[in-house]
Amino acid sequence: MKIVRMVQPAEQEMLDAAAYYELQVSGLGQDFLAKIASAVTDIAENPERWPVIRLNVRRRLVHRFPYGMLYRVDPDEVVVLAVAHLHRHPAYWVGRS
Repeated sequence: MKIVRMVQPAEQEMLDAAAYYELQVSGLGQDFLAKIASAVTDIAENPERWPVIRLNVRRRLVHRFPYGMLYRVDPDEVVVLAVAHLHRHPAYWVGRS
């Protein structure tokens, strides 16, 4: 199992999305965070499982929500580059490290 590290912009995206969902329906933000936590666990256990979408960046979709976790697999860790809404500016995260 690899360590999963989230870059600060990705963490902020996750928190912003959770806050938005919580404002829509009480408890929905927590559901979103639970799905993100599940995705992080899946990625840590088997980081090569999800498809490469750009160079060495992979995407793990988040169940129930229109988000994907974009990450790269490094020798010692997995780095989450974005928690991206799938219907907005698809390549805005390119250039993050």
